[in-house]
Amino acid sequence: MVVWKMVIDSDTIAYFSMEIALEEGLPTYSGGLGVLAGDMLRSAADLRLPFVAVTLLYRKGYFYQKLNPQGTQSEMPVEWIVSDFLHELPQRIEVSVEGRKIQVRAWQYLMKSEEGYSIPVYLLDTDLPENSAWDRTLTHFLYGGDHYYRFCQEIVLGIGGVRMLRSLGYNQIRRFHMNEGHASLLTLELLDEAARQAKKEMFTHEEVEIVKNQCVFTTHTPVAAGHDKFPLDMVAKVLRREEIFNMKEVFCCEGVLNTTYLALNLSHYVNGVAKRHKEISHLMFAKYTIDSITNGVHAATWVSSSFQELYDKHIPGWREDNFSLRSALSIPSPEIWNAHFTQKKMLIEYVNREANEGLDFNVLTIGFARRSATYKRGDLLFRDIAKLKELVDKAGPIQIIYAGKAHPQDQPGKEVIKRIFKAKELLRQSIKVVYLENYDFEMAQKLVSGVDIWLNTPQTPMEASGTSGMKAALNGIPMLSILDGWWVEGCIENITGWAFGESPQNETAATDASDARALYDKLEHVVIPTFYDRSRFINVMRHCISLNGSFFNTQRMLQQYVAKAYFL
Repeated sequence: MVVWKMVIDSDTIAYFSMEIALEEGLPTYSGGLGVLAGDMLRSAADLRLPFVAVTLLYRKGYFYQKLNPQGTQSEMPVEWIVSDFLHELPQRIEVSVEGRKIQVRAWQYLMKSEEGYSIPVYLLDTDLPENSAWDRTLTHFLYGGDHYYRFCQEIVLGIGGVRMLRSLGYNQIRRFHMNEGHASLLTLELLDEAARQAKKEMFTHEEVEIVKNQCVFTTHTPVAAGHDKFPLDMVAKVLRREEIFNMKEVFCCEGVLNTTYLALNLSHYVNGVAKRHKEISHLMFAKYTIDSITNGVHAATWVSSSFQELYDKHIPGWREDNFSLRSALSIPSPEIWNAHFTQKKMLIEYVNREANEGLDFNVLTIGFARRSATYKRGDLLFRDIAKLKELVDKAGPIQIIYAGKAHPQDQPGKEVIKRIFKAKELLRQSIKVVYLENYDFEMAQKLVSGVDIWLNTPQTPMEASGTSGMKAALNGIPMLSILDGWWVEGCIENITGWAFGESPQNETAATDASDARALYDKLEHVVIPTFYDRSRFINVMRHCISLNGSFFNTQRMLQQYVAKAYFL
């Protein structure tokens, strides 16, 4: 970490994200994007980087998930006491929506390293008595409401975020890093600042290059719904900024304000989140230069207690130098298995208390925990129930643990959960299936360290990266996955895990039916037999840690951002 001492405070990196997973108990995230943001800030604190982060304060959270016996999801607000976790700051700024002024305050959270270095995170809040009843709700729900509500939220995050940082004294920010397009309206505020600096009443094309030099943009998804698009008539009504329409080539794309294109147009460095995602992003945004920095996870957060003890014994200093986990190849097999079985026993006991399904400690346990979206195909394993029963009879027993929320407005995603519940009943006499409700940070820590195999079934090429399998790898849990996202880089067949389905070069030939057949074949002939041959399985576990755990972490990831994006 000595290398970072040359960085001075005037080189501050301002990291903007719609969601950040700060700690258990704060409902300020919905899934992978927020967890990645939190892990990135943890590593920034470890490396003592001059970071500051901005997000919104969600008083009602994302939602609390309840599932009935048929798998029907219902949502409830998450109630929490803001002042128990955050410190209110006295500064106030305002943003304009349809000409009315909305007051915004900030609450501070300190992301601390084990050595005590802190990175401030500012959560913006419009729930103030000076604002109208509706305006006060703008920071209540993460990904809630309609397009109008979302656009107003993004004004608070982007424009309000820059103004709040300035009011807090951050006047020497070197780079503004937009984690997805939700924050791209910060560029509008930066253009205004550049125009004022040039003593101009409004910005023109001359300010574009100035702002581009200040901005970094990370795009996270090939899924169309992940790129916010707002009708221009609504944009005109809400912002009342004629400059936007004088510079349509910067702000507008195909008749809408597309926040992804806005960020692409106003960033000097753009990256996808895996090498494969870089290729897909080039196809989506052909005229832009897009690099790749593959995602990672914060090792000290996701390594379970038993494996932390194991690494402390055999690889002292692994927290400070994640690359040293490559030495896991020398850890004796019995110690790896004992550490794993300790976590598995804890998970099975937890699941049996929660779900009363009587899972077995000694049965191959497969984990699948993702946001329930159709492209993630959580029900692919159950496409042919008869075949699944048959392969288990031939190869050996399995049990499966599921978790994951569907977005409240994603009816197809909710139907996936129902189909898993239906399969659970059809398989009751052959395979035990559990679906845990209200998947969150704490549950994820249990799952990625306690299952035996991590399953991933996305429809290619929709998985930009994925990080759950990286968390599992740090705990010696191999992944069985379609070759997409980070797994294209992380999979060495029979060494770090297994792939199934068509290769990326032949993905047009893939269908749900063919992928399911490939999954069954790999389970029956490779994965299940390997698990029940303990020495072979432990060898895969060991390589998971040494090859994938040592590389797919936010320590490496952040070092690449420093070298490629922040301090050039």
